[in-house]
Amino acid sequence: MVGLPAIGAALAVIGAGYGIGKIGHAAMDAIARQPEAAGNIQTSMIISCALIEGVALFGVVVALLQ
Repeated sequence: MVGLPAIGAALAVIGAGYGIGKIGHAAMDAIARQPEAAGNIQTSMIISCALIEGVALFGVVVALLQ
């Protein structure tokens, strides 16, 4: 099928966007509750976002190689 790899890549990107959005939302809530912990929260948020982006990139590559 011609469109299935594109659908797989799109699902990987949508999932990554949703996951990063949830992380950003939770981080902003946490920083609003404890402003003194903002540095630690931002560090954890950036690491988590990078891991999600890596998985999403892997998913897009695998989908497009099919």
